[in-house]
Amino acid sequence: MKREYIFLTFILFLTFLSFYLLYLILSPFLTPIVWAVLVAIVFFPPFQRLHRFLGKKAVLSAMTMTFLLVLIIILPVTLLTVSLANEVSGFYGWVQQTVTSDRIEAFISRLQGLPVIGTLSERMDRVFDLSSLGSPDMLLKNLQQVSSFLLDQTTKIIKGLSTFVFGFFFTLLSLYYLLKDGEHLLKRLKEIAPLPPKQRDLLIHRLTQMVQATIYGGILVAAIQGMLGGVAFWALGLPSPVFWGTAMAFLSFIPIGGTALIWGPAGLILILQGTYLKGIVLLCIGVFGISMVDNFLRPLFISSKTNIHPLLLFFAVLGGIQSFGLVGLVAGPLIATFCLTLIEIYVEGIKPHS
Repeated sequence: MKREYIFLTFILFLTFLSFYLLYLILSPFLTPIVWAVLVAIVFFPPFQRLHRFLGKKAVLSAMTMTFLLVLIIILPVTLLTVSLANEVSGFYGWVQQTVTSDRIEAFISRLQGLPVIGTLSERMDRVFDLSSLGSPDMLLKNLQQVSSFLLDQTTKIIKGLSTFVFGFFFTLLSLYYLLKDGEHLLKRLKEIAPLPPKQRDLLIHRLTQMVQATIYGGILVAAIQGMLGGVAFWALGLPSPVFWGTAMAFLSFIPIGGTALIWGPAGLILILQGTYLKGIVLLCIGVFGISMVDNFLRPLFISSKTNIHPLLLFFAVLGGIQSFGLVGLVAGPLIATFCLTLIEIYVEGIKPHS
């Protein structure tokens, strides 16, 4: 018995050691692998239909599906990048025109006319010389300094872009093999899972449902909020509606603030500039339109389909982003669903059977 105990301890030690070494080996590529797993889960049903259409050639089906996903991702991103470049150029020209005109001075005078701002400005003038901060020359100089700083960051931007390109390549490579060998991998996973078939299938179903609901729901909410924000900026005659609409679409994935980080300051600036109607309309659209999309659609697509409470979902997304970065948007709710499903399986297992 003692010899068997020593042997079992030695095997467990080697197992944990091998898993730790495997983690060290794969850790630089975990983010692309996780994204590939998530994309494979979402697009595995269409892949199966394509596989049945093309026949029993899994290699051809996986290559075709991966190529289609590349087209779906790269073509819109390329067109969007061109649009954003034009919008940023136009936005820069609008800022330069605003700075050189009398509007910025009128805006600063209006701010200084407010009691709180005026008192604060007088106190700061006693310590600092702020008389030249509102001049067009000083503002243009600051704008040029910002532009120079951005140009100096070109090396870092290129490095970040190269990292993204390599990560995207590893994601596509992993996605290809996950699609090609997905059924075999799922079968092996079911075989080694230490659960009865019913509970095992329930766990896999819940996790798959969570991934699909989180990704589909997040993309849909982001698209709707970005479109509403861009249309609102365009209808109110604000500059760069495509740029700000796209920015709102990306910020919609952030649970705290989100799109309000753009339409909120924009509405307040419009009010302070004297265009009260546009500012109030923009704030109303943001509060009762853009924000309501997130409040109603996200729980509808995620909470209702996965039986997870909205409050727990909120903290799961926040904690996931803090712990895992952008992939935490899906990893956080996924881990919460995994824990809740295990608790459900445990409760069902300890109930007395009649």
